[in-house]
Amino acid sequence: MPLEDKTIIVTGGTSGIGAACARHFVSCGAKVVLASNQQSEGESLQNELRESGEALFVFTDVSDENNVRAMVSCAKQYFGRIDAVHCNAGVWRKGRVTDFNIEDWNFVMGVNVQGVLWTAKHAIPVLEENENGGTFLITTSVAAFIGFPEHVLYCASKAALEAIVRCLAADHAGKVRVAGVCPGTIDTPMLAATCAGWDKPKEELYAEVAQKIPVRRLGVPEDIAKAAAFLLSDDASYVNATSLVLDGGTLALPPW
Repeated sequence: MPLEDKTIIVTGGTSGIGAACARHFVSCGAKVVLASNQQSEGESLQNELRESGEALFVFTDVSDENNVRAMVSCAKQYFGRIDAVHCNAGVWRKGRVTDFNIEDWNFVMGVNVQGVLWTAKHAIPVLEENENGGTFLITTSVAAFIGFPEHVLYCASKAALEAIVRCLAADHAGKVRVAGVCPGTIDTPMLAATCAGWDKPKEELYAEVAQKIPVRRLGVPEDIAKAAAFLLSDDASYVNATSLVLDGGTLALPPW
């Protein structure tokens, strides 16, 4: 199995893409640390995963450095080592720049950007202790490259993550391999939340969007999980300082 015996931290690991990744990583032989601020979901998923493998839920607010420091320490103490980290925690707020306020900034940037930096700060030194280093994976988004209406903070946060992928790879070259997995339109609770306020039901909106994507469907979390497993495996050992786009061809669309 491609991830056999690897210990992998997954932030935001109890919902949507993160939960799918956790399940898939365990099926590939990994030991998974579920880092999330969703207590009941975390405990439930931990129990589910322990039926077929090894998993540990650690309550974590990634925007809080002390939380992240404690989570990384707990993961290492419990499993003895950390081989990889998948920074997947993310949040979204709707609005144009004219709707902008400091609370929205702190919420979106605190989780999406600062949370990744706190995780890197405390996890990368642990990865560097390993003889063969480790892998640091970040969930970015095609929102880094597309000006989605009323997504200014979210798009800015995801563009920052694309830069962080490159910077971390340069700063920790030779010890830690850094990559991004860059989803397009994926059927997750966050996507469903963006449908609020529209004059059409979610199902109709999804069907319309699916017809605009070249593969003619929305992505599902398992699409991202399979790609993430590859990027975290030794088979991807030459993939570094870049992101794998998984958008069904969305970025190839012309503006007409």
